[in-house]
Order: sequence, then C-alpha cells, then structure tokens
Amino acid sequence: MRRPALDGFRSNLRLKLLAAHMLVVAVGAATLFLAVALIAPILFDRLMVEVTGPRLRALGHEMTPAASEAMKQLTADAFREAIVVALSWAGAAAAIAAVAVSLFVSGRIATPVRRMTEAARRIAAGRYGERVPVGEPDDLGDLAASFNEMAGTLEADEQRRLELIGNVAHELRTPVATLQGYLEGIVDGVVEPSDETWTILLSETGRLKRLIEDLQELSRAEARQIALSLHPVDPRSLVQSAVWVLRSRFEEKQIELKVTIPDELPLVMADDERTVQVLTNLLGNALRYSTPPGEVEVSARPQERMVLVQVRDTGTGIAREHLPHLFERFYRVDKARTRAAGGSGIGLTIARSLVEAMGGRIWAESPGPGQGATFSFTLPLAG
Repeated sequence: MRRPALDGFRSNLRLKLLAAHMLVVAVGAATLFLAVALIAPILFDRLMVEVTGPRLRALGHEMTPAASEAMKQLTADAFREAIVVALSWAGAAAAIAAVAVSLFVSGRIATPVRRMTEAARRIAAGRYGERVPVGEPDDLGDLAASFNEMAGTLEADEQRRLELIGNVAHELRTPVATLQGYLEGIVDGVVEPSDETWTILLSETGRLKRLIEDLQELSRAEARQIALSLHPVDPRSLVQSAVWVLRSRFEEKQIELKVTIPDELPLVMADDERTVQVLTNLLGNALRYSTPPGEVEVSARPQERMVLVQVRDTGTGIAREHLPHLFERFYRVDKARTRAAGGSGIGLTIARSLVEAMGGRIWAESPGPGQGATFSFTLPLAG
C-alpha cells in the first residue's frame, strides 16, 4: 500500500517544481507585458510630438497638422504591432529557456529525493545497508548525510537485535540442555536421582531464573520503567554499602580492596539502592577479571556539579576497540567466556540505564590488555 504513494510523490515532485518555476516565469512575463503595454505608448507619443514638431522644423522641414497627425497614427500602430510581436517572440523564447533551466534545476532537486525515497523503501523491506550519495554540501547534502546516519543507526540496531536473539538462545541452551540430559537420564534409569543430581538440577534452574530476572531488569531499565526514589544521599555511605557486600569475596580471592574517599563529600541526588547495585556490579566485574596478587580501588571525589565515582582494577585490561561496546547488551570482550565465567553480559547495560536515569553518565577506560581498567560514573549534586 505504501509504494504507489511513494511513486506518486516521486513522479509528481519534478512536475510540481516545473509548475512552480513556470508560474514565476508567467507572472514575470505578464508583469513585463502589462508594463510595456501601458508605458511604451505614452513615451512613444511624447517622442513623436517632439520629432514631428521642433526637431523637424529645426531641420528645415514643415508638416501640415493633418499630415503630422496621420504620420503619428501610422507610426503608433506600427510601433504597437512591433511591440506585440517582439514580446510574443521574446515570451516564447523565455518560456523555452525557462522550461530547460527548470527541468535541469528540478532534476537536481528531485533526483536526490528520488534516491532517498527508493533507499527508504528498500530499508523498510529489511535492507539496512542502503546508503545514498551525499552530493553537494547544501541542504540536500545535509539531508542525505542525515539519511545515511539514520540508516546506519537502524542497521546497528538490527544487528544488535539479531545478536540479542542469538545471545539469549545461547544463554538458555546450556542450562536447558543440562536439565534435559539429567531428566532423560532419570526417566531412562541411567542417572540415579540422588541428592547430588537434585542439587545440579536446582543449580541449573537457578541459572535460568537469574537470566530471566536479568532480562526483565534490562527491559525495565532501558524502557525507563524502574521506579527511582531520588533523594539527597551521602556517596560515602553508598560506597561503604557496596564494599561491605563484596569484601568477603575479595578476601577469598586474595584481591586487595581499597577505598579512597575524602572526609567530606557533597550529597548527591540518587536512589541509594540502585546506586549500590551499580557499584556492586562494577566491583564484581573488577573482582572477576583480577588475579592475585591484584588490587581494586574504589574512589569518589567532587567534579564540577557532579560527584565522580571510580572503580579501578589491575586486572586483565581492555583493548581500545572494545571500550565503546562494553555497555551493549550481552557484549563480552572474551567471546569464549560462558555465563558462569563471565556473567550474563547485561549487568553493565543495566548499570548504564540506571546511571543515566539518575542524571549521570558512565564510561570505561583502559590503557590496554594486561594493564587494568577504570570504570567511572557521575551523579548530580543534591540541590
């Protein structure tokens, strides 16, 4: 149903531009013809009076009043006829030139629009790799560049959607396969329904439940459907709460956890529970990718109208090409890592959504592989 409308727009645009140009030419020609028809006879009559009077006598000639009047009438008729013929030929020539120029100009305008219309139709059909030539650096060129930028965004979104489907399928495959294998073994009598078997089945069921909860949390976070209770809160207490939750795990792995916070920090406007969730996620990642003897430092300090919170580790580090993608859904630097070893791949995505919902921003930095990484986020000052 959309194609005829687009084809009609495409075919009529050039005609509309041509009609607009011809209307301008017609108005200009009519104005010129009217002005000449009104002004030229008056000027001609004045000139004829002067020619048949003083100028003719100055040359030594004299005409009778009747002959002078007849001469003026004949000359005026010839002049008017010449004016009409000349204007008619000039109008025809101007119309032909106007049509030619209008076709050229309207083609320069309609062709890029036609290309974008056709490309938009192909994009709507699922061909997201379509692009159009940018052309001259004018308004149409800017429109084409914006169109290409939009197409690139749509292509990237489609790619992320396909990756999301594949990643969800991959994450579900392992626990489902484990559950199916053990249950089939129990039914066939191959696997003994012991306490160890039930523990494995319960563990895999827990993995499925956690993945589903993560996906639900991600969906709510990206849709800005998580209710936030924003109020003034001391960032020191937020950091201390997150450190208290994970300190035992750091001690078990023999990773030193340092806290560097000044004695006085301004209050921030944040949801304390969600901020602790963000900090716990960042500290958990730092712990996961650190090996003993390693060090993780969490710090906070004022920065303009924000408070900057940073989690720095001495772990495996991150290559530069991975940094822009770390907060994308299911993105992992090491593609070989499983969910158990590398997390669900959506914790950082949730963290970004939460920080941005609270009015801050989050980013990652790393000198390179083997040189650690620093995750930073900001929170606005209260008041």
